[in-house]
Amino acid sequence: MKQEVRKAPEFLANSVVYQLFLRPFTTEGTLKGAEKMLPHLAELGVDIVYLTPVVEADDDGNQDFWSPRQKACGLGNPKNPYRMKDYFQIDPEYGTDEDLEKFVKAAHELGLRVLLDLVYLHCGPKANLIEEHPDFVKRDKDGKVENGPWLFPALNFDNPKLREYLWSNMEYFIRKFDVDGYRCDVASSLPVDFWEEGRRRIEALKPDVILLSEGERPEDQLHAFDFNYSFKTAYALQDVFLKGDSPRKLMENWNMLAEAFPSGARFIHYFESHDIVSDNEEKRMEKVLGPEAVEAALAVIFGLNGIPFLYNGQEVADETRHSIWGNRFYGKVFHINWENALTPVGRRRLEFVRDLIDLRHSEEILTNGSLEWIENDQLIVFKRTLGERTLLIAVNPAAHAVEEEIAFRVGRVTEVEFLLERGGSLIPQGERSRISLLPYGFFMAEV
Repeated sequence: MKQEVRKAPEFLANSVVYQLFLRPFTTEGTLKGAEKMLPHLAELGVDIVYLTPVVEADDDGNQDFWSPRQKACGLGNPKNPYRMKDYFQIDPEYGTDEDLEKFVKAAHELGLRVLLDLVYLHCGPKANLIEEHPDFVKRDKDGKVENGPWLFPALNFDNPKLREYLWSNMEYFIRKFDVDGYRCDVASSLPVDFWEEGRRRIEALKPDVILLSEGERPEDQLHAFDFNYSFKTAYALQDVFLKGDSPRKLMENWNMLAEAFPSGARFIHYFESHDIVSDNEEKRMEKVLGPEAVEAALAVIFGLNGIPFLYNGQEVADETRHSIWGNRFYGKVFHINWENALTPVGRRRLEFVRDLIDLRHSEEILTNGSLEWIENDQLIVFKRTLGERTLLIAVNPAAHAVEEEIAFRVGRVTEVEFLLERGGSLIPQGERSRISLLPYGFFMAEV
């Protein structure tokens, strides 16, 4: 019999997460600047704001300790936000302790929860903990610091004192700033029992705390995490839209995760993130595919079981280049083009994202019940069932019109009701049904 995942806070089921990456989010790139935009996010309807790292990044300029991507970006910025110098200090680039306190308070007043980003796999070569606690990092037989996958010093989780140090860090931001939880970077590369004890400690401070694992380790959700990333689904979705791969790939990856994880596992679903968009503008899906394709992909994300995840500026169809290493000192033009919200494309996207979020909040069938894929050659099609209700979701990932016959019987005796529709039709044909979709067309139909 399959194990069950831990019980998550009830609000998580119909929540929508928004990744707020400070550097490109505003021209200032600061907490103060981002705080002014919180009413926009609340009005959009998102529930959880996930801040990428705000603690002090290592400013060491020795490129022997820079990741290949950091070197290749060509910006020359030593401060990688995922290479830490001080786990307890807010980076002056973003502001002060008071700025974070005000940001969290303002978010809470608007009904938003705030997640911080924890980066515990590695630190920077000039991290204060290396000098203060030399045994907190891995060392070879000669006592030299060992570097991890991105050429950053690897933390030593065999040392119980390091674990205590990091658990106190998890507690610190909840005690001092009242944050609501954490997104945990490369969480599956750290011992699961470390996260389980961390969970126990911070849950004692805030019972409905949230933990998101950046990883696909099945045991994460047994005791430690509320939900995981789903890289397989994200990459399959990109392959279907970008490369024209068969939609069956999405179904196969979905089934693979369902088989591997405990019963009831929860995942975030996304099309872009800070990693995907970094380094060059050709990685912006808005530029590569166009806004219609991105909206079709969002229709998939919001229809799947799990938690939809929006990236910085996606709600205004932002297509500017973003970079992990671009800020107001390096790559000054790398920020969201908020003026896009005033264009026809941006206005349509805002309205569309609001509609999607409203559906997630109001239609329980999108957050509970079962999901079953309907195999076909060209379209992404699946049905959701909850009690007596059935919702059929169909999306065309191609830049050309598609007509497909599927093995599905429409149960409604009255006319099919569309909760969401763009360029699509559904024609019942007894035990089968015919779907017609314009390029990047889609629908969610009550059947």
